Amino acid sequence: MKKIKIALSGLLIAAAACSGPSVEKESQSIENKATDRVGNPVITHKYTADPAALVHNDTVYLYVGHDEAPPRKEFYEMHEWLIFSSADMVNWEERAALNVVETFEWAEGDAWAAHTIEKDGKFYWFVTVTHKEIHGKAIGIAVSDTPIGPWKDARGSALITNDMTTDTEISWDDIDPAVFIDDDGEAYVFWGNTIAYWAKLKPNMTELDGPINQIPLPNFTEAPWVHKKGDWYYLSYAYQFPEKTAYAMSKSITGPWEYKGILNEVAGNSNTNHQAIIEFKGKDYFIYHNGSIPTDGGSFRRSVCIDYLYYNPDGTLKRVVMTTEGVEPAL
Repeated sequence: MKKIKIALSGLLIAAAACSGPSVEKESQSIENKATDRVGNPVITHKYTADPAALVHNDTVYLYVGHDEAPPRKEFYEMHEWLIFSSADMVNWEERAALNVVETFEWAEGDAWAAHTIEKDGKFYWFVTVTHKEIHGKAIGIAVSDTPIGPWKDARGSALITNDMTTDTEISWDDIDPAVFIDDDGEAYVFWGNTIAYWAKLKPNMTELDGPINQIPLPNFTEAPWVHKKGDWYYLSYAYQFPEKTAYAMSKSITGPWEYKGILNEVAGNSNTNHQAIIEFKGKDYFIYHNGSIPTDGGSFRRSVCIDYLYYNPDGTLKRVVMTTEGVEPAL
């Protein structure tokens, strides 16, 4: 997300269905599927955005921002993050919430995109907030012994603040943290707006372990997400504005990254596009948000959706097909 004045984009409707791993099934028309199934958005009683997903003990935990903007307010109003869980990717239960000002004494009320990861039995929730004293956005960390809390401030201060990244004049370039733990146990945090940053984390997960680095990515806007499949590392991110999702690939977590193209088109009537990518029970999932809840959904009242993700034989990614039906229950 960006704290800038923007206009609503036109509605883009993806009408192709995607119910299985074969090319034949991917090319089915929507009329050939059961028309009474509406799986997206997956959460409809609240507006949800900026999904991050964590697989733990055969359960998927979904960490999302909570859009609270009233219908006539055309800006982000987010003061907490919500946690949902599911054993099948279809039925979701609301489990807990994390309020900014109740958790981080040094932060103001904005609850922008966040990411949760587990290491050595602890759960670390990297969050985007506004710093009370240092102008601009900042990244903090909450910690818990369980994936749903209770949570406490892991540092008592921000991990990353706006004065640590000075190559752009905007105050919101330190947003959208995404954390990745490599096969050797080393952890890395990626983040940014207009500039893509990464840094290594110390084993305690609450301190940087080395310099802040930049990644040259075409038309990088925000929302980095890193995952690994086989020998390949994938870095997906919000591309241009209104945002599509693009991706790059590398044989190393530290790069160099090779740009591969668009992964997801503009997500309906939402100017932003923020993804999480996971594998669960043998299938790959692309989790994102759009603005599709009638009648007040939009760029500031978004909704999380889930569709399948497919790989080509060479490791590149097939373009995501956004559907109304969503995914089938994972068994």
